[in-house]
Parts: sequence; C-alpha cells; structure tokens
Amino acid sequence: MILILVGTFVMCYVTLPGLRHVGGGAAAHARPVTPSNGLDDDEQKTVDLFRDSSPSIVYITTLARRINPWTYNITESPRGTGTGFIWDEKGHIITNYHVLAGASRARVVLHDQQSYAAKYIGASADHDLAVLRLEAPPDDLRPVPIGASGALLVGQKVNAIGNPFGLDQTLTTGVISALGREIQTPNGRTIEDVIQTDAAINPGNSGGPLLDSSGRLIGVNTSIVSPSGASAGIGFAIPVDTVNRVVPQLIAHGRYVRPRLGVRVRDRFSRIVQQRLRVPGVVVMAVQPNSGAGRAGLRGLIERGDGSAVVGDIIQKVGDRTVDDADDLFRALERYKPGDMVRLTVWREGNHAELSVEVR
Repeated sequence: MILILVGTFVMCYVTLPGLRHVGGGAAAHARPVTPSNGLDDDEQKTVDLFRDSSPSIVYITTLARRINPWTYNITESPRGTGTGFIWDEKGHIITNYHVLAGASRARVVLHDQQSYAAKYIGASADHDLAVLRLEAPPDDLRPVPIGASGALLVGQKVNAIGNPFGLDQTLTTGVISALGREIQTPNGRTIEDVIQTDAAINPGNSGGPLLDSSGRLIGVNTSIVSPSGASAGIGFAIPVDTVNRVVPQLIAHGRYVRPRLGVRVRDRFSRIVQQRLRVPGVVVMAVQPNSGAGRAGLRGLIERGDGSAVVGDIIQKVGDRTVDDADDLFRALERYKPGDMVRLTVWREGNHAELSVEVR
C-alpha cells in the first residue's frame, strides 16, 4: 500500500531540557565604548610610516601576448601582478625583473587609484631589477626616500608595503633576520649581501620596498622560501646599495653595464695552474689593449719562441676580497662602477704585487 500525505506542513518546536525562552520585553542598549589610552609610541610611528610611505608604492599589472597556433590571432591576457615604487619625479618606477618577464604590456596604479600605461625602460636579469616609466603629473609622484644597506643590523625593525595576492597597499612588519645572504636570480646569477627578513612577503609583494623605521628604502623584496608558496617568515630583499648602483644605469642605458678590467680568464686553465704551482687565484689569459688592465700593466700569458707559454699575472684579490675563480672575480667587480679605481693583488713571478686598475 502506498500512503500519500497531502496537506499543510506543520512546524514543530522542540524544547530542549535546560533551555527556555526568556527574551522580550526588557530594554537593550549597545554597550558604551571604553575610552582608549591612545596608540603607544611604537604603534604611532608605524601608522605614520605607512601614511607617509604608501603614496610612493604602486600596483603593477601585466598582460602577455599569445598567438593562436590555428588561427594566428593575437590576444592579450592577464599575466600577473606585482609591486613597485616611485624612484624619481620623472616617473621612473622600480620593480623586479621577474614581475615583467614575458609581459607585453604593464599598467601602473598609484595609491590614489589613478592608472597609467607604463613604458618599459630597461632591466637587469642578473640583479632581478627593472625600470618602467609613466607619464604622470610631478605632483602625483612622491619618490621613496633612499637609505643605505651597508650599516644594517640584524634585529632592527623593517616594514614591507606591497600588493600580496592583489590586495593593494598592504603593510607587514618584522625585523632583519640575517644579512649577507645569497639568492639566485631567474637566470641563475647570484646576488650577494641580500637581506633576510621575517616581515610577511607573499606573491604580489615582489618589487615592493623594504623600509627601515625612518621610512627609507633599504631593499627590494624579491623572493621567499616556502614549500607552499606563501610567507613562512623567510623573505629576501635586494640591498639598496645594489639597487642604487644598478638603477641609474638602467635609466641611462636601458641595461646594466658590467664593470670590466679588460682581461680574459678561463677557469679550467686557472685550476690547472693552481694545482701545478700551488698558487690560488685567477690566471690572466690575455689583456685587452687600451683597457684599464692594459694601462695598469697587467700581464697575460707570455708566449715563448719554442711554442710554450709562461704564466703571467694571477689575480688573487680585488680590493680586500679574495678571488679563486671567474665568478669570484665578477662578483667582486660588481661593487664598483665604470670609472672607479680598484686595487688588485696579483701573483707575478713568485712575488706579490699591488696594482691600481681603472674599471670600465
């Protein structure tokens, strides 16, 4: 037998033991606000820093061009987002190279939500830095104050402002966790003297500033260490001393002009010489005429009439930094700019000599 129930639904209320309705009838009011004691000095300083610094921070969105392999139609689609900051009143914007890599266009949104198409100026993949420029009224451009990274201390407070996960104008705070770290750039080169911080840095923070307690730029947030891809309290920032050396060249030349001595070196040959002579350092294979090394009198391999060669100079120090291979030599030269004079310690014919060489 099939039983069909037709009719009106009846709502039943069940009274649970120990519970009874007691509301209704009594007057109810919002609780009064307890007076605040105000912000403490440290809180107020952080609030002031964000208020003063946020106009210098920008939100960057990028587009990538794609070609349909069947129709050959070209389309643009969102590629990603990142952070940048205003470098000068001319509209130059600094960000990470990897924020722009592979993009066909970029757009910059200022703190007041004004949006501008950005022109690509230049980049250095070796330093993970890039420069954009936008045409905005100078009154709308507030450059971030520049600090120095050479005198930083582990434990001092830092602040990061960026756009993690697309959430613009986000402030995170922390301390410098370590100094002198090394990280790999997208093209495999090493950046030295990197700042490690526990200030939360997440995807989208890339290219944003790391600020000291005075609101000065001390680094550019660039990467994190995290299995999940989110902040785990280990973030890294490119030191401002590196930024302040590289960015002017990107603005002037569109690329980074690497300091050069004017010598040719080869690691394999250097290792053989190190083993045979028991002398550490980088063997100078040849010296370019009219280069800084040439004018300073550096010597390369000396060929004999019988077809053999005599080892010339072996570079052992650049300034106060010991060098053992070509990478050491290049990294040591990174601290200089074209036109600087650098002191080299070289091994020559069993003796040590010091030469002053102009890098170009």
